[in-house]
Amino acid sequence: MQTEKFYIGTVPAVLYGRPADQGYIFLHGQMGCKEEAEAFAQVVCPKGFEVLSIDLPGHGQRQNRGEALLPWTAAADIRGALDWAEKRWKRISLRANSIGAYFAMLAFDHPCRALLVSPVLDMEGLILTMMGWAGVTEEQLQKQGEIATSFGQTLSWDYLCWVREHPVHNWSCPVRILYGSGDNMICRSVVEEYVRGHNAALTVVEGGEHWFHTPEQLAALKEWEETEA
Repeated sequence: MQTEKFYIGTVPAVLYGRPADQGYIFLHGQMGCKEEAEAFAQVVCPKGFEVLSIDLPGHGQRQNRGEALLPWTAAADIRGALDWAEKRWKRISLRANSIGAYFAMLAFDHPCRALLVSPVLDMEGLILTMMGWAGVTEEQLQKQGEIATSFGQTLSWDYLCWVREHPVHNWSCPVRILYGSGDNMICRSVVEEYVRGHNAALTVVEGGEHWFHTPEQLAALKEWEETEA
């Protein structure tokens, strides 16, 4: 498969597929990297799409650069990728994982189509849930600014305030969601509420986790991509 690595400004990017007039922007989740898009590209490039993927802050080639995975920087990077794609493609769709879906909802006004895997659809709700896990109140977080947790996440008052002050775009495009019944990060009721309120369809993989990684989960992911893309 034709592959090109380059930079959009200072952001490492990779482009899969032969030149086309339509494409997908692929966004990885936490602990991911741009090369995760290759498996998806193998599905959609034969259908006449290109796939553009970038490393989000602090990930992939952007590790050890002093960058943090924050929504105000990630959304700006995604808008840069969008600007690049708009000069090349007539139709731009989205394929995003986990927190990458949340960042996309901040940056994209109206993708042609959105394929979301284990998406973070309510960031404020997720932060409040993690605060509950850690036994942290809003008053404590506001006073301390940041609080490290035993499960590896650092809670931030500035982050929570920013999320509350910057609502995501309300998409009307076709949205397709893949969700694992064993997802311990994203509440199923939140996903189902989003599906009811948008032009969305939900596929649930029984026994699936937030991170699709077992052979069975990856097979279900590929089948879903082949059907929905």
